[in-house]
Amino acid sequence: MTTLLTNARLIDPEALTDTPGSLLIENGRIVATGDVATPEGAAVVDCGGRCLAPGIVDLGVKIGEPGERHKESFRSAGLAAAAGGVTTIIARPDTHPTIDTPETLEFVTRRAAEASPVRIRHMAALTKGREGREMTEIGFLLDAGAIAFTDCDHVATDTKVLSRALTYARSLGALVMGHPQEPGLSKGAATTSGKFASLRGLPGVSPMAERIGFDRDMGLVEMTGVKYHFDQITTARALPPLERAKRNGFDVTAGTSIHHLTLNEFDVGDYRTFFKVKPPLRSEDDRLATVEAVAAGVIDIISSMHTPQDEESKRLPYEDAAAGAVALETFLPAAMRLYHAGQLSLPQLFRAMALNPARRLGLPQGLLAAGAPADLVLFDPDTPFVLDRFKLRSKSKNTPFDGQRMEGRVLATWVAGKQVYNAEA
Repeated sequence: MTTLLTNARLIDPEALTDTPGSLLIENGRIVATGDVATPEGAAVVDCGGRCLAPGIVDLGVKIGEPGERHKESFRSAGLAAAAGGVTTIIARPDTHPTIDTPETLEFVTRRAAEASPVRIRHMAALTKGREGREMTEIGFLLDAGAIAFTDCDHVATDTKVLSRALTYARSLGALVMGHPQEPGLSKGAATTSGKFASLRGLPGVSPMAERIGFDRDMGLVEMTGVKYHFDQITTARALPPLERAKRNGFDVTAGTSIHHLTLNEFDVGDYRTFFKVKPPLRSEDDRLATVEAVAAGVIDIISSMHTPQDEESKRLPYEDAAAGAVALETFLPAAMRLYHAGQLSLPQLFRAMALNPARRLGLPQGLLAAGAPADLVLFDPDTPFVLDRFKLRSKSKNTPFDGQRMEGRVLATWVAGKQVYNAEA
């Protein structure tokens, strides 16, 4: 089938351009962009001057299957992703049971393909049970389709085991993703330490815990030569060593979450547990430094870090409540806050949300160029709305943006040239 999308603002994250034009799709791929003539028999879609960009590649999404399907299923996550302009989900292995064997990985891969309208690729655990004691069968997991390896927020304390796992991953060319936190300092923390945490009587963790965790992991990267991605850099203190590591030629990249770019520690207010995330929300100075790092390309990737939690685990005292927030549908509207504030352009945002994660993972997505898969999102960056969490397609409704005025609405989403979401349908 041939489809021509006309009268669009083409957001190209590779060229960092925002230009009017058309885009032609044939057999699930982009054939041409710019001033394109209408082929005979093509279906024509008038984009009405709205923005057309590569679909978001969301690195680090938690899905409840297997074990916690009541929080999120492959189907509900896929529907939420399509409505949020996310065309590729990179799912985390922190499930029950952990995705740490080829058999479990093959099961979730098959279930995802059956149930989800968007692409889902899986990361596998670096150590068995994410316990940091024995590395997984990295080679077999790669053969079964693992796209990267991570123990998520379970930070390994046995550096000898971790160094062996990184060495083995290096020998196979596997990408490892780590969580830069010093586990002893961050244990039991609910907020970032400081005056606000003290006034609220909440246990805090110093921003230095991130810096210490980063330095430890970076030392192991230097020792082993592994390809490494830091999942969430959220403090100003971690940025200078990250810049230094990149200048020194190490194969490292870094990400941050949309919540840490758009919210700060004061949003917790009177113990609002929907704002409890991991790592905890930081100071406004840290938030601004992180935004600047994304603009400068020091931080490569923005992710939703979608973490569904049920009502029972959130409606607890702040200290005891589960950490995490859903974000597949709120990812793009939240990112528009940065655009409307003049902090990041649309091409810069999609460089960090689509192009860079795809490149880091070796995927062909994230491009608005001939030959690339036609994974696309059409959106209006200016449409205002008030978010109602009960209208979200995710099974869990734990969003910090509930009741807030937001701008930016997804109008349509395509995966391999097939429309998987239409706001007017």
